[in-house]
Amino acid sequence: MEQFIVSARKYRPQVFADVVGQQAITNTLENAISNNHLAQALLFTGPRGVGKTSCARILAKRINQEASFADEEDFAFNIFELDAASNNSVDDIRSLTDQVRIPPQTGKFKVYIIDEVHMLSQAAFNAFLKTLEEPPAHAIFILATTEKHKIIPTILSRCQIFDFKRIGVLDAKNYLKTIAEKEGITADDDALHIIAQKADGAMRDALSIFDRVVSFSGDNLTREAVTQNLNVLDYDVYFSITDLVLDNKIPEALIAFNEVLTKGFEGHHFINGLASHFRDLLVAKDKATVDLLEVGDTAKKKYLEQSTKASVQFLITAIEKANDCDLNYRTSKNQRLLVELTLMQIASITFDGEKKKSANYIIPATFFTSLSPAAKAIAKPTLKKQVANTTTNTSVEEVANTNSATTTRKPSLKNVRRRTSSLSLKSIHLKKEEKTDNQVEENFDNHPKEIFTQGELEDAWNAYHAILIKKGKKSIAASMISNLPKLGDNFEITLDLPNSLMSGQVEKERPKLMKHLRESLNNFGISLSIIVNEKVTKKFAYTPQEKYSKLLEKNPALALLKEAFKLDL
Repeated sequence: MEQFIVSARKYRPQVFADVVGQQAITNTLENAISNNHLAQALLFTGPRGVGKTSCARILAKRINQEASFADEEDFAFNIFELDAASNNSVDDIRSLTDQVRIPPQTGKFKVYIIDEVHMLSQAAFNAFLKTLEEPPAHAIFILATTEKHKIIPTILSRCQIFDFKRIGVLDAKNYLKTIAEKEGITADDDALHIIAQKADGAMRDALSIFDRVVSFSGDNLTREAVTQNLNVLDYDVYFSITDLVLDNKIPEALIAFNEVLTKGFEGHHFINGLASHFRDLLVAKDKATVDLLEVGDTAKKKYLEQSTKASVQFLITAIEKANDCDLNYRTSKNQRLLVELTLMQIASITFDGEKKKSANYIIPATFFTSLSPAAKAIAKPTLKKQVANTTTNTSVEEVANTNSATTTRKPSLKNVRRRTSSLSLKSIHLKKEEKTDNQVEENFDNHPKEIFTQGELEDAWNAYHAILIKKGKKSIAASMISNLPKLGDNFEITLDLPNSLMSGQVEKERPKLMKHLRESLNNFGISLSIIVNEKVTKKFAYTPQEKYSKLLEKNPALALLKEAFKLDL
């Protein structure tokens, strides 16, 4: 039985051209070797599985290659690898520096590859500083790490740094496709795309996942086999749920979510995938952003088709609600309810209550008409009492019950005026309208119109002022008595007030005030005009100085009193 070699080792890059997704770095290194412009200390940094160690080995081999040597020669005696994770002491570094002094027997350079260099201790770093700063002419150091921030700045300043990036999904998928062809494996494009996405930018992880899925499904690699083996939620689930929420089918969407949970997926994983699905639909709506879709060709057609059914406003709102659910998921005590509530909210974005059929409600409208006779007997007096409390003009219609021999009385709520809160803006406007309706005065042409004097008018005016004080309406009373009314021609009464605030207060009291004056003076031809006159304010004394001036006008002897006793205001 032939020994199996994992794809990560079997297809490890041997030349720079085989390195996936790092063209900028490989071209730079190739040009540096060709132009003899290579630094003696290099630092390769980046995520795991992106080709740092592979590039270091290829570079170590290429440095010594010349026309006189065959390409098969790997110069293994000139390449030294040190794993800093297990050799991180000062003694290990001192042993390394001792070896650096010895020149190579074959080739020009000795290359030292130190992997996971961030694991070196502080003392080891300090022992390595001098050698790294002034290495022998035949020595080249290549440091590799996944955590550049853990390396001390004095080491970083002595190295030429190369930042390796994550491998793109399309690059990883194309490389997997090449390997599948070499291995004689038939693979769906979507299946390879899912593996590339699952690897999250690491080519080594992608090859490991590829080997695992091939062991599961054999020579035929399908999308269903990949999703089943990797425990990935198939995108068909998101397509079907999106169709349900676009049609406002809340019960069916909740059932579909329950099926996802029964398969062992977490609600957090589901809502994250749903938000990403809405994002992909949004970018699929515009030709300029279609390239942002990192999906296979088959899936891209589905996204383009479904994106025509959803509006941009719907997708933006749905993404916001799904993102809010994602943020609140960890802190929620009822996580399933949170996801279900989010689904219901998304399904209600395009909901039109008037056009909606009752069959699509979670609780059908027929539920309220299919109560048992006992339940109706309990509900009927309560409902009648509510209607009676709402308005006295409510009519009750008799409706024949086709499912029962007895008849019940059902209130007609079409013309019932709803209660309004006393604190709502709507209630304030309704009260204003009601007051306006009550202020419509009658025609008093046939009523008495006796003649009265200014004095009689003032007596009636003061009498109503006393009534307001007795009722506790002191603010309106103060506005009313701030100035005396004047009697004009044709029984027209004029009241000058200093500001609009007082005018508004008296205006509210006008209907009751007019009724009192007409009845007290036995004259129903009286009219009242309220005028805002800022000059009236001069008649009122507010400060001590103004009050003194008022009293001084009435009695000039107050000046002598103040001067004799040396009084202050």
